[in-house]
Amino acid sequence: MTVRSRWLRWMVASLVGAIGLMSTAAYAGPTLDRIKSRGLIRAGVGTTPGFFEPDNNGRWRGFFIDYGRALAIAVFGDAEKIEFTSSSPQQRLPALQSGEFDVLLSGVTITITRAFKLGFHFGPTIFYDGQGLLVRKDIGVTSASQLDGATIGIQSGTTGELNIADFFRKSRHQFTPVTIEDTSEFVAALQSGRVDAITQDSSDLVGKLAQLKNPNDYVLLPERLSKEPLAPAVAGGDDRSLEIVNWTVNATLQAEEWGITSENIDGFLKSDDPAIKRFLGVDPSLAEAIGLDPKWAYNIIKTIGNHGEIFDRHLKPLGWERGYNRLWTSGGLLYSPPFR
Repeated sequence: MTVRSRWLRWMVASLVGAIGLMSTAAYAGPTLDRIKSRGLIRAGVGTTPGFFEPDNNGRWRGFFIDYGRALAIAVFGDAEKIEFTSSSPQQRLPALQSGEFDVLLSGVTITITRAFKLGFHFGPTIFYDGQGLLVRKDIGVTSASQLDGATIGIQSGTTGELNIADFFRKSRHQFTPVTIEDTSEFVAALQSGRVDAITQDSSDLVGKLAQLKNPNDYVLLPERLSKEPLAPAVAGGDDRSLEIVNWTVNATLQAEEWGITSENIDGFLKSDDPAIKRFLGVDPSLAEAIGLDPKWAYNIIKTIGNHGEIFDRHLKPLGWERGYNRLWTSGGLLYSPPFR
């Protein structure tokens, strides 16, 4: 063997070894290790009807809750291996940083400061929202531009604090902010007349409206003061954990795009489409390549449903329309990368 041949063989062996180490590193991470050691995912959630709330038996249900159970299926093959804990806007971000939660499913807005300053990674947007204003009808306004001089309740620890200040600054109007930390006092402040309006993500305000004693005495103004893309959040430093979150969400979107539902999914097991065969694990090559159970996506859709089913189950009864939360094929913003 020539010196050149030996050198080439050494280079190839070194590259193969390096790639193997990189692959192993991609599969390791403190969050996922902690989850698997514990045998349970710990998720931080809020308390907004339709999105996350315990039922009369104490079992959590809602739009974001279903995504938590889908994540448990991807990791453990069991939708019940997840623990939901209600956390206030002030508590949830420090709790994720400290490792108290493995994932936040509390309607967290993706922002650049949370990504860079707090070191959070975000999964795909699963609900496109915007900040709104819920007002008492007796103050006689029908638009946010008419709120000059109003007293407005703001939930501390949210993006709403800066958004409302920016809105009034740009409109050259004045307002009196009342910062409220306790979530239960937020609605009480509006009902008692302590504030003229409260501001928060419109998804939260729809839930708050349902909690008011006389909902017809209040109105959600039509303006949206901000972009609030809501996504699962995980602490930085664990690529594997983030990718499982990413592709759990993507699986529900891709299933809807293909017309695969919890009810008809078994019929798709006979599909000749190679992409669908890989997606459902009939062809196990894709799942084997990424290190997941071949049936992980099948089990998510069979148990939880696709994105549209999740939306219709929890949000449609509250009067929500899909809007931006339609698939890209229907004029919305939701889009899954290819499963290949």
